[in-house]
Amino acid sequence: MAKKGQTFKHYPHEMKVEAIRLHLEEGWTYRRIMEHLGISDRHRLKVWMKKYKQLGEFGLMDQRGRREEYVDQDRYVQKQKQENQMLKKCLKIWMEVM
Repeated sequence: MAKKGQTFKHYPHEMKVEAIRLHLEEGWTYRRIMEHLGISDRHRLKVWMKKYKQLGEFGLMDQRGRREEYVDQDRYVQKQKQENQMLKKCLKIWMEVM
């Protein structure tokens, strides 16, 4: 459980991929990777390795919040809904005139 005022260190996606590559392709130990990349927790490397083996590179991505692509899609859908409502109103008015 996090303590009040405690901050957590976040590592960029590129660093995670590099750590995985060094371990799998180069055969580096966790300790050597930690010293080379400045990672403070050995358990963190093990978690990244487990996620990579289960889900591939997608498992290393930050899953918090909403992705930009989803936000853009939501905006597009909202715009289409508004346009659809406007067209329905125009059609209704046009049908009354005819």
